[in-house]
Amino acid sequence: MKTSRLEAFSDGVLAIIITIMVLELSAPEEATVGALLERAPVFISYVFSFIYLGIYWNNHHHLFQITQRVNGKVLWANLHLLFWLSLIPFTTAWIGENYDQTLPVVAYGVVLLLCAIAYFILQTVIIKSHDTEFPLRKVVGSDRKGKISIVCYFLGIGFTFVNTWIAIVLYSVVAIMWLVPDRRIEKSL
Repeated sequence: MKTSRLEAFSDGVLAIIITIMVLELSAPEEATVGALLERAPVFISYVFSFIYLGIYWNNHHHLFQITQRVNGKVLWANLHLLFWLSLIPFTTAWIGENYDQTLPVVAYGVVLLLCAIAYFILQTVIIKSHDTEFPLRKVVGSDRKGKISIVCYFLGIGFTFVNTWIAIVLYSVVAIMWLVPDRRIEKSL
């Protein structure tokens, strides 16, 4: 099967996820700077989650630019990724209102971790569904950035029990690390 239907569906789901997330934002009840500043954590959590979704959309796009065909395993692995991504609006709203509480920060980290694992699974299934000369196999290599991300998420989840700000910084480091898309795929095309 070709990739176009899967790409269109994934783009639509990601657009809906972002739409849901922005609809969760509420304006301050008062028209004052103080009221606006009270909503700042909610807005900042939205910005970071939007960046995360943008990173996934960008990398998903690059991944399927190089993918030549899909099969049932790839379709299910893609749905698995979309499932975890669809939970980002929930954890974004929760951490935005409770960034200093352990459980929401852990939940946010767990969802980010499971998104990363799901992306790794999708990438692996795609590679296995192609021959040994498939360019993505060479491009991914040891996937150092992906592995560092997973370690940072685990550390962030653990450090949440010490200090939620350490976890938030670790989650932010991963986003910053991925802001520049992986150029190896673009070069192989």
